[in-house]
Amino acid sequence: MFIDKVKIFVKAGDGGDGCISFRREKNIPRGGPDGGDGGTGGNVIIGVDKNLNSLTHLFYKRHHKAQRGTNGKGKNQHGKNGKDIEIKVPPGTVVKQINTRRDRSLDLSENRIDRPEGLSLLKPEDFICIARGGKGGRGNASFATSTNRAPRISEKGKQGQEKSLIIELKLIADVGFVGYPNAGKSTLLSKISDAKPRIASYPFTTLTPNLGVRNIDNRRLTFADIPGIIEGAHKGKGLGLEFLRHIERTSILLYILDITLHPLKDYNTLKEEIRQYNPLILKKPSIIVLNKIDLIQNKSHISHLTSHISHPIFISALRGDNIEELLLEIGLELRS
Repeated sequence: MFIDKVKIFVKAGDGGDGCISFRREKNIPRGGPDGGDGGTGGNVIIGVDKNLNSLTHLFYKRHHKAQRGTNGKGKNQHGKNGKDIEIKVPPGTVVKQINTRRDRSLDLSENRIDRPEGLSLLKPEDFICIARGGKGGRGNASFATSTNRAPRISEKGKQGQEKSLIIELKLIADVGFVGYPNAGKSTLLSKISDAKPRIASYPFTTLTPNLGVRNIDNRRLTFADIPGIIEGAHKGKGLGLEFLRHIERTSILLYILDITLHPLKDYNTLKEEIRQYNPLILKKPSIIVLNKIDLIQNKSHISHLTSHISHPIFISALRGDNIEELLLEIGLELRS
Protein backbone atom coordinates (compact mmCIF):
# COMPACT_ATOMS: atom_id res chain seq x y z
CA MET A 1 0.00 0.00 0.00
CA PHE A 2 1.36 3.41 -1.00
CA ILE A 3 0.84 6.09 1.66
CA ASP A 4 1.94 9.66 0.99
CA LYS A 5 0.13 11.61 3.73
CA VAL A 6 -0.30 10.77 7.42
CA LYS A 7 -1.24 12.50 10.65
CA ILE A 8 0.92 11.68 13.65
CA PHE A 9 1.26 12.77 17.27
CA VAL A 10 4.68 13.39 18.82
CA LYS A 11 5.56 13.93 22.48
CA ALA A 12 9.01 14.89 23.72
CA GLY A 13 10.10 13.51 27.08
CA ASP A 14 9.28 15.36 30.28
CA GLY A 15 12.13 16.57 32.46
CA GLY A 16 12.94 14.66 35.64
CA ASP A 17 12.13 16.17 39.04
CA GLY A 18 14.76 17.71 41.27
CA CYS A 19 15.55 15.95 44.55
CA ILE A 20 15.36 17.16 48.15
CA SER A 21 18.13 15.50 50.10
CA PHE A 22 20.62 16.32 52.85
CA ARG A 23 24.04 14.89 53.36
CA ARG A 24 24.07 12.43 56.22
CA GLU A 25 27.52 11.00 56.95
CA LYS A 26 29.22 10.02 60.14
CA ASN A 27 31.46 12.67 61.66
CA ILE A 28 30.25 15.31 59.17
CA PRO A 29 27.84 17.60 60.99
CA ARG A 30 25.59 19.92 59.04
CA GLY A 31 26.29 18.16 55.77
CA GLY A 32 23.99 20.47 53.90
CA PRO A 33 21.70 19.92 50.90
CA ASP A 34 22.81 17.47 48.23
CA GLY A 35 19.71 16.91 46.10
CA GLY A 36 20.59 16.54 42.43
CA ASP A 37 18.82 18.00 39.37
CA GLY A 38 16.48 15.98 37.16
CA GLY A 39 17.51 14.90 33.69
CA THR A 40 16.32 16.58 30.50
CA GLY A 41 13.65 14.78 28.47
CA GLY A 42 14.45 13.31 25.09
CA ASN A 43 13.77 15.21 21.85
CA VAL A 44 11.72 14.07 18.86
CA ILE A 45 13.75 14.39 15.66
CA ILE A 46 12.55 13.94 12.07
CA GLY A 47 15.26 12.95 9.60
CA VAL A 48 15.51 11.88 5.96
CA ASP A 49 16.18 8.28 4.94
CA LYS A 50 17.01 8.00 1.23
CA ASN A 51 15.94 4.35 1.20
CA LEU A 52 12.31 5.23 1.92
CA ASN A 53 9.83 6.21 -0.80
CA SER A 54 6.51 6.27 1.09
CA LEU A 55 5.05 6.97 4.54
CA THR A 56 3.57 3.51 5.03
CA HIS A 57 5.67 2.89 8.17
CA LEU A 58 4.13 5.95 9.83
CA PHE A 59 0.59 4.95 8.84
CA TYR A 60 0.83 1.98 11.21
CA LYS A 61 2.55 3.90 14.02
CA ARG A 62 0.84 7.22 14.72
CA HIS A 63 2.12 8.03 18.24
CA HIS A 64 5.78 8.73 18.96
CA LYS A 65 7.02 9.49 22.47
CA ALA A 66 10.57 10.23 23.60
CA GLN A 67 11.98 9.02 26.90
CA ARG A 68 11.45 10.96 30.10
CA GLY A 69 14.42 12.30 32.07
CA THR A 70 14.96 10.51 35.36
CA ASN A 71 14.67 12.24 38.73
CA GLY A 72 17.64 13.62 40.59
CA LYS A 73 18.99 11.75 43.63
CA GLY A 74 20.86 12.46 46.81
CA LYS A 75 24.64 12.91 46.92
CA ASN A 76 24.27 15.47 44.10
CA GLN A 77 23.41 12.79 41.59
CA HIS A 78 21.83 14.31 38.51
CA GLY A 79 19.12 12.39 36.72
CA LYS A 80 19.86 10.71 33.39
CA ASN A 81 18.72 12.53 30.26
CA GLY A 82 15.98 10.85 28.23
CA LYS A 83 16.89 9.28 24.89
CA ASP A 84 15.95 11.11 21.69
CA ILE A 85 13.80 9.33 19.13
CA GLU A 86 14.19 9.81 15.38
CA ILE A 87 11.34 9.50 12.91
CA LYS A 88 12.52 8.57 9.42
CA VAL A 89 10.86 10.06 6.33
CA PRO A 90 11.65 9.92 2.58
CA PRO A 91 13.39 12.77 0.73
CA GLY A 92 10.91 15.41 -0.37
CA THR A 93 8.78 15.30 2.78
CA VAL A 94 6.95 18.32 4.17
CA VAL A 95 6.07 18.59 7.87
CA LYS A 96 3.12 20.74 8.92
CA GLN A 97 1.77 21.42 12.37
CA ILE A 98 -1.93 21.12 13.12
CA ASN A 99 -2.66 24.24 15.13
CA THR A 100 -4.48 23.53 18.37
CA ARG A 101 -4.86 25.70 21.43
CA ARG A 102 -2.23 23.67 23.23
CA ASP A 103 0.26 23.75 20.33
CA ARG A 104 0.03 27.52 19.87
CA SER A 105 1.35 28.08 23.38
CA LEU A 106 4.57 26.19 22.65
CA ASP A 107 7.86 27.86 21.84
CA LEU A 108 9.11 26.21 18.67
CA SER A 109 12.32 28.33 18.65
CA GLU A 110 14.12 28.03 15.31
CA ASN A 111 11.97 25.15 14.11
CA ARG A 112 8.69 26.98 13.67
CA ILE A 113 6.25 25.08 11.48
CA ASP A 114 3.13 27.18 11.93
CA ARG A 115 3.41 28.66 8.44
CA PRO A 116 1.14 27.04 5.85
CA GLU A 117 3.88 25.57 3.68
CA GLY A 118 5.50 23.74 6.60
CA LEU A 119 9.13 22.65 6.68
CA SER A 120 10.61 20.78 3.72
CA LEU A 121 13.04 17.89 4.12
CA LEU A 122 14.62 17.22 0.74
CA LYS A 123 18.12 15.81 1.20
CA PRO A 124 19.45 12.81 3.18
CA GLU A 125 21.33 15.11 5.59
CA ASP A 126 18.22 17.14 6.42
CA PHE A 127 16.69 16.79 9.88
CA ILE A 128 14.74 18.89 12.35
CA CYS A 129 14.13 18.70 16.08
CA ILE A 130 10.36 18.86 15.95
CA ALA A 131 9.65 18.61 19.69
CA ARG A 132 12.09 19.50 22.47
CA GLY A 133 12.33 17.63 25.72
CA GLY A 134 11.45 19.33 28.98
CA LYS A 135 14.20 20.71 31.17
CA GLY A 136 14.95 18.83 34.36
CA GLY A 137 13.95 20.40 37.67
CA ARG A 138 16.58 21.69 40.09
CA GLY A 139 17.34 19.83 43.28
CA ASN A 140 17.58 21.59 46.63
CA ALA A 141 21.38 21.81 46.35
CA SER A 142 20.84 24.43 43.66
CA PHE A 143 18.82 26.62 46.04
CA ALA A 144 21.42 26.84 48.80
CA THR A 145 22.56 30.39 49.63
CA SER A 146 24.53 32.06 52.38
CA THR A 147 21.29 32.94 54.12
CA ASN A 148 19.42 29.70 53.37
CA ARG A 149 21.79 26.83 53.93
CA ALA A 150 19.15 24.13 54.26
CA PRO A 151 16.54 24.74 51.55
CA ARG A 152 13.70 22.26 51.48
CA ILE A 153 12.50 23.08 48.02
CA SER A 154 13.03 21.58 44.59
CA GLU A 155 11.56 21.94 41.12
CA LYS A 156 9.40 19.66 39.10
CA GLY A 157 10.64 18.81 35.61
CA LYS A 158 9.20 20.78 32.71
CA GLN A 159 6.84 19.07 30.31
CA GLY A 160 8.17 18.12 26.89
CA GLN A 161 6.58 19.64 23.80
CA GLU A 162 3.80 17.71 22.12
CA LYS A 163 2.38 18.31 18.67
CA SER A 164 -0.03 16.93 16.12
CA LEU A 165 1.64 16.90 12.71
CA ILE A 166 0.76 16.23 9.11
CA ILE A 167 3.59 14.47 7.27
CA GLU A 168 3.20 14.74 3.51
CA LEU A 169 5.40 13.37 0.76
CA LYS A 170 5.85 16.10 -1.85
CA LEU A 171 8.39 14.41 -4.14
CA ILE A 172 7.61 10.80 -4.94
CA ALA A 173 9.59 10.20 -8.13
CA ASP A 174 12.00 11.58 -10.70
CA VAL A 175 9.66 10.74 -13.59
CA GLY A 176 5.87 10.77 -13.47
CA PHE A 177 3.63 9.06 -16.05
CA VAL A 178 0.60 11.18 -16.97
CA GLY A 179 -2.16 9.91 -19.19
CA TYR A 180 -5.71 8.71 -19.61
CA PRO A 181 -6.77 5.33 -18.20
CA ASN A 182 -5.56 2.44 -20.37
CA ALA A 183 -2.97 4.54 -22.19
CA GLY A 184 -0.33 1.94 -21.28
CA LYS A 185 1.34 3.59 -18.28
CA SER A 186 1.45 0.45 -16.14
CA THR A 187 2.73 -1.66 -19.04
CA LEU A 188 5.53 0.82 -19.67
CA LEU A 189 6.48 0.85 -15.99
CA SER A 190 6.71 -2.94 -15.99
CA LYS A 191 9.01 -2.82 -19.06
CA ILE A 192 11.51 -0.25 -17.78
CA SER A 193 11.69 -1.31 -14.12
CA ASP A 194 11.23 -4.27 -11.82
CA ALA A 195 7.77 -3.04 -10.74
CA LYS A 196 4.83 -5.41 -11.07
CA PRO A 197 1.80 -3.12 -11.43
CA ARG A 198 -1.69 -4.44 -11.96
CA ILE A 199 -2.47 -4.47 -15.69
CA ALA A 200 -5.95 -5.00 -17.15
CA SER A 201 -8.10 -3.85 -20.08
CA TYR A 202 -10.58 -1.81 -18.04
CA PRO A 203 -10.25 1.83 -16.84
CA PHE A 204 -8.78 2.78 -13.46
CA THR A 205 -6.84 -0.44 -12.99
CA THR A 206 -4.29 1.66 -11.10
CA LEU A 207 -5.83 3.14 -7.96
CA THR A 208 -2.65 4.23 -6.19
CA PRO A 209 0.73 5.31 -7.64
CA ASN A 210 3.04 2.44 -8.53
CA LEU A 211 6.76 3.07 -8.19
CA GLY A 212 9.57 1.47 -10.15
CA VAL A 213 13.36 1.95 -10.12
CA ARG A 214 15.84 1.94 -13.01
CA ASN A 215 19.50 2.95 -13.27
CA ILE A 216 20.18 5.42 -16.09
CA ASP A 217 23.69 6.84 -16.58
CA ASN A 218 24.76 5.42 -13.20
CA ARG A 219 21.90 7.28 -11.54
CA ARG A 220 19.11 5.55 -9.65
CA LEU A 221 15.81 6.94 -10.96
CA THR A 222 12.34 6.41 -9.57
CA PHE A 223 9.37 6.22 -11.94
CA ALA A 224 5.77 6.77 -10.84
CA ASP A 225 2.77 5.34 -12.65
CA ILE A 226 0.15 7.88 -11.58
CA PRO A 227 -3.52 6.81 -11.76
CA GLY A 228 -5.29 7.89 -14.95
CA ILE A 229 -6.60 11.42 -15.27
CA ILE A 230 -9.82 12.24 -17.10
CA GLU A 231 -11.52 15.45 -18.15
CA GLY A 232 -12.87 17.21 -15.08
CA ALA A 233 -10.31 15.69 -12.70
CA HIS A 234 -9.55 19.14 -11.25
CA LYS A 235 -13.21 19.21 -10.12
CA GLY A 236 -12.94 15.81 -8.48
CA LYS A 237 -14.12 13.59 -11.35
CA GLY A 238 -12.61 10.16 -11.79
CA LEU A 239 -9.96 9.70 -9.12
CA GLY A 240 -9.91 13.47 -8.78
CA LEU A 241 -7.64 15.90 -7.02
CA GLU A 242 -5.96 13.27 -4.87
CA PHE A 243 -3.95 12.07 -7.84
CA LEU A 244 -3.42 15.38 -9.58
CA ARG A 245 -1.55 16.12 -6.36
CA HIS A 246 0.95 13.35 -7.18
CA ILE A 247 1.93 15.00 -10.46
CA GLU A 248 3.44 18.03 -8.76
CA ARG A 249 5.75 15.69 -6.85
CA THR A 250 7.77 14.55 -9.85
CA SER A 251 10.73 16.16 -11.62
CA ILE A 252 9.83 15.19 -15.21
CA LEU A 253 6.44 14.47 -16.77
CA LEU A 254 5.88 11.78 -19.37
CA TYR A 255 2.64 12.39 -21.25
CA ILE A 256 1.67 8.90 -22.38
CA LEU A 257 -0.94 9.00 -25.14
CA ASP A 258 -2.80 6.19 -26.87
CA ILE A 259 -2.01 6.70 -30.55
CA THR A 260 -5.04 4.62 -31.61
CA LEU A 261 -7.54 7.05 -30.03
CA HIS A 262 -7.36 10.86 -29.98
CA PRO A 263 -3.80 11.70 -28.88
CA LEU A 264 -3.93 15.41 -29.80
CA LYS A 265 -7.22 15.95 -27.98
CA ASP A 266 -6.08 13.86 -25.02
CA TYR A 267 -2.80 15.78 -24.75
CA ASN A 268 -4.56 19.17 -24.73
CA THR A 269 -7.12 17.91 -22.19
CA LEU A 270 -4.41 16.60 -19.87
CA LYS A 271 -2.55 19.90 -19.98
CA GLU A 272 -5.76 21.83 -19.30
CA GLU A 273 -6.60 19.68 -16.28
CA ILE A 274 -3.12 20.24 -14.90
CA ARG A 275 -3.34 23.97 -15.60
CA GLN A 276 -6.66 24.21 -13.78
CA TYR A 277 -5.12 22.44 -10.80
CA ASN A 278 -1.72 24.16 -10.69
CA PRO A 279 -0.32 25.99 -13.75
CA LEU A 280 3.22 25.87 -12.35
CA ILE A 281 3.34 22.12 -13.04
CA LEU A 282 3.30 22.85 -16.78
CA LYS A 283 6.74 24.46 -16.40
CA LYS A 284 8.28 21.10 -15.53
CA PRO A 285 10.34 19.36 -18.24
CA SER A 286 8.15 16.97 -20.21
CA ILE A 287 8.36 14.27 -22.87
CA ILE A 288 5.45 13.27 -25.10
CA VAL A 289 5.15 9.52 -25.64
CA LEU A 290 2.81 8.05 -28.25
CA ASN A 291 2.12 4.45 -27.27
CA LYS A 292 0.70 1.39 -29.10
CA ILE A 293 2.40 2.00 -32.47
CA ASP A 294 2.21 -1.77 -32.99
CA LEU A 295 -1.51 -1.26 -33.70
CA ILE A 296 -0.98 1.43 -36.38
CA GLN A 297 -0.83 0.39 -40.03
CA ASN A 298 -1.33 3.81 -41.64
CA LYS A 299 2.02 5.64 -41.64
CA SER A 300 0.36 8.92 -42.69
CA HIS A 301 -1.31 9.02 -39.30
CA ILE A 302 2.12 9.10 -37.67
CA SER A 303 3.26 11.91 -40.00
CA HIS A 304 0.15 13.91 -39.13
CA LEU A 305 0.85 13.62 -35.41
CA THR A 306 4.50 14.59 -35.86
CA SER A 307 3.45 17.82 -37.54
CA HIS A 308 1.23 18.78 -34.60
CA ILE A 309 3.27 17.50 -31.63
CA SER A 310 6.83 18.65 -31.03
CA HIS A 311 9.42 15.83 -30.86
CA PRO A 312 7.19 12.92 -29.79
CA ILE A 313 8.63 9.49 -29.09
CA PHE A 314 6.73 6.59 -30.64
CA ILE A 315 6.80 3.39 -28.60
CA SER A 316 5.07 0.10 -28.09
CA ALA A 317 5.18 -0.58 -24.37
CA LEU A 318 3.79 -4.06 -24.97
CA ARG A 319 6.48 -5.12 -27.47
CA GLY A 320 9.23 -2.91 -26.06
CA ASP A 321 9.72 -0.89 -29.26
CA ASN A 322 11.88 2.27 -28.82
CA ILE A 323 12.04 1.90 -25.04
CA GLU A 324 15.80 2.48 -25.02
CA GLU A 325 15.34 5.67 -27.07
CA LEU A 326 12.85 6.87 -24.46
CA LEU A 327 15.22 6.11 -21.59
CA LEU A 328 18.01 7.98 -23.38
CA GLU A 329 15.75 11.02 -23.76
CA ILE A 330 14.84 10.88 -20.06
CA GLY A 331 18.53 10.82 -19.16
CA LEU A 332 19.19 13.86 -21.36
CA GLU A 333 16.32 15.79 -19.74
CA LEU A 334 17.60 15.06 -16.25
CA ARG A 335 21.10 16.22 -17.13
CA SER A 336 19.91 19.49 -18.69
